[in-house]
Amino acid sequence: MAKKKVIDLDTYNALDQWAISLHEMYRALRRAGFAVDISLALISDKDAYPDWILPSIPDRVDRIPYEDDDED
Repeated sequence: MAKKKVIDLDTYNALDQWAISLHEMYRALRRAGFAVDISLALISDKDAYPDWILPSIPDRVDRIPYEDDDED
């Protein structure tokens, strides 16, 4: 049995994620039996694109309260 490739989401920027999601959506539509022109029309329509294709990347910046030292 083939090993599954683990994807590290930290290595992809927003443009990479967008391109990967377009490619995966196109492949899924083709596997489902859609014609090429219909598949391309669906992935180019922003309203037809589901939000759950790629998970949201967690915010890695710590939420430390800002304290202004200049007030003293």
